[in-house]
Amino acid sequence: MTTRHLYLARHGAADAFGNLTDLGHRQAALLGERLAGMPIDAVWHSPLPRAVASAHELARHLPQVLVDEAPELIDHVPYVPRAEETPSSWTGFFDGYEEAEAASGHRLAEALVARFARAPGEGRRDTHEVLVTHAYPIAWLVRQALDAPPSRWLDLNSANAALTVIHYRAGLPPTLVMFNDMSHLPADLRWTGFPPARWP
Repeated sequence: MTTRHLYLARHGAADAFGNLTDLGHRQAALLGERLAGMPIDAVWHSPLPRAVASAHELARHLPQVLVDEAPELIDHVPYVPRAEETPSSWTGFFDGYEEAEAASGHRLAEALVARFARAPGEGRRDTHEVLVTHAYPIAWLVRQALDAPPSRWLDLNSANAALTVIHYRAGLPPTLVMFNDMSHLPADLRWTGFPPARWP
């Protein structure tokens, strides 16, 4: 059965200005090494500098592979939950969100799903695409794959340069193969992009 393989990755660690750090470059390079043995067709990236740099860093390990921008991958809030759906820890985050801003983010989320979260067309071969993006779009695609309520994206975070894989096949629900896998990163490069805490 023809399968669309999506390899989702959050950009590498970035500084306060949104630029990839030396650590972020190392993370992206290690992800590229991990993906080097896969038959990757394309690397799509968000327009933001930290994602652009991460995509080009990992693509050094994928010669002859298309690397291009996909505006749907830009960092955005895909769904602003209603008050009764919002966990108390998130309440302040949505203060001041205007309806127009929320609607714009949701349109982007719908465009993201429409472009990437579907099986290859009939008669097509398997495809393998890397999406270098941000934590929120990854969370939205995972939520969509699991057919979870819209507000469930809130609690799905991804480490920098972690790997999430989803398969899409015609006539079947999506398959979440792995989520937030960091096995290609040494211990000192894992768990960046998360709040400070003790991690296993």
